[in-house]
Amino acid sequence: MDALAPHSRDLIFDIGSNNGDDIPYYLLKAHRVVAVEANPSLCDHIRQRFAEHIHSGRLTVENVALVATDEEEVEFYIHNHQHVLSTLLPDTADSQFTKIRVRAVNISSLVAKYGIPLYAKVDLEGFDDMILNSFASSGIKPPYISAESHKIGVFSILSEVLAYKSFKLVDGRSVGSAYRRWLFHSPVLDRIVAYSFPNHSAGPFGNDIFGEWMDKGTLLKFLALYGLGWRDIHASSLDEPTLRL
Repeated sequence: MDALAPHSRDLIFDIGSNNGDDIPYYLLKAHRVVAVEANPSLCDHIRQRFAEHIHSGRLTVENVALVATDEEEVEFYIHNHQHVLSTLLPDTADSQFTKIRVRAVNISSLVAKYGIPLYAKVDLEGFDDMILNSFASSGIKPPYISAESHKIGVFSILSEVLAYKSFKLVDGRSVGSAYRRWLFHSPVLDRIVAYSFPNHSAGPFGNDIFGEWMDKGTLLKFLALYGLGWRDIHASSLDEPTLRL
């Protein structure tokens, strides 16, 4: 996995786009953004919200479920009250969920269509580890990637299977306060911009995240001390870890 396939520095995958709150930041970081969302109503919302960027070709909305293996359609469970809890996992399919069928693709199909992104955000409510494994089995390793740390398996896949060496954490509860009027460079605008991330958004990626890159031992110690939960693990193949405990 150390030999990186060519990637596009101008492409971001927003896998699990939800209502599109991460998209404005991604549009400042790349000229092309692919939003992947299984919930049809949220895709309609994104299309209305970013109609101008879709028309210009900078944003593409894929109303699909990203799955580990080839399937034409899968069952998807939409939460009736909190759309962020919608999921592919059938064990949550109780009275709080409405079951629909959606078109399904795997990561290889997505990459064949658009290319390997500079950054892939993976947020699929309990399905992140399976999708990360499909990245690995397909030989696809974006320079930057993130996934939620609800399962220790996510860290294991990133560090051992995909063999990333450098890591940062973004705390989901504090994104809105920690990154308020955060200054970063926008390659699209070619200047420094001040940006406030919405509450409950994924926040920044790469070197826009404050703090040093950690090696895997340091991150493991942090997770052992503070626990898993609502934190995104960010991994990089471009940056060397400078924080080693």
